[in-house]
Amino acid sequence: MNQIGIHRRRALQGLAAGAAAAVVGPAAARAEDDKQNSFGYCLNTSTIRGQKIELVEKIEIAADAGYDGIEPWIREVETYVSQGGQVADLRKRIEDHGLKVESAIGFSQWIVDDADLRSQALEQARREMDLVLQIGGTRIAAPPAGATKAPVLDLDQVAARYRQLLEIGEQIGVCPQLEVWGFSKNLHRLGEVVYVAIESGHPAACILPDVYHIYRGGSAFSGLRLLNGSAMHVFHINDYPPIPSQASLSDADRVYPGDGVAPLNQILQTLTQIGFQGSLSLELFNPHYWQQDAAVVARTGLLKMKAAVACAAEIRRDEKVPKL
Repeated sequence: MNQIGIHRRRALQGLAAGAAAAVVGPAAARAEDDKQNSFGYCLNTSTIRGQKIELVEKIEIAADAGYDGIEPWIREVETYVSQGGQVADLRKRIEDHGLKVESAIGFSQWIVDDADLRSQALEQARREMDLVLQIGGTRIAAPPAGATKAPVLDLDQVAARYRQLLEIGEQIGVCPQLEVWGFSKNLHRLGEVVYVAIESGHPAACILPDVYHIYRGGSAFSGLRLLNGSAMHVFHINDYPPIPSQASLSDADRVYPGDGVAPLNQILQTLTQIGFQGSLSLELFNPHYWQQDAAVVARTGLLKMKAAVACAAEIRRDEKVPKL
């Protein structure tokens, strides 16, 4: 790293150390040493997408901030390759920075009714999964891309289509995670996603929940307690403000964990109770954050995630203490 990079890293470390108490309170420090949860911390690259920086810089930012993993978008990897980059080099860069590819974001239209389009989408999914595998990943998001508007699909047919996707993933070694999209006409509710995963009948079926999407789709967070944590590997973490209304919320309204009104204590405690041991992936699309330094945004997001986890753990410990 050049001298500018070294000075930048030291400056950010100093900023985080000095601002942690003011920004997220003393809970952040406790979160660093909290051994009661086994969550990993991941940066979804959408969080710093608006800064228009290359994927290789996002990898460095995630590592410098202290994340365990990264969740890139497939289009970023494809751009890297189209500009002459080698996939093997990208994987080495990720590993050399001590990061894991916890998941990746793709938009194959595997779910649609059109048989020809669905066939093309499955081939696209195959290529994307192979790309994920080459950079060291074993999971990819499987949202209802292409089916966000009417008509409402038959969930049993969706389950059969998800099974097809899972079978392709099984051949390659990358698991597609069924993702809830709260704004979509299809798979917008947590119960729908769980139903499709169960009825796929595939042992690798799993879901990819998201704080914003669960709320946006109208599902209660209490439903998470009915799930098995081992059927979730990544959980998209974020928060939402009280305004605009639930029906009017958009991706751009997402805020740092703890800066909104989402019941994060309940959510995180439930994840612990059901045995979730995967990665909390910070996924934001806030244009205000995109106006800021990407490294500061990444570090602030991690501090706030850890503070939220620490707060939830502390409340749970207090509830277990016998009252005199």
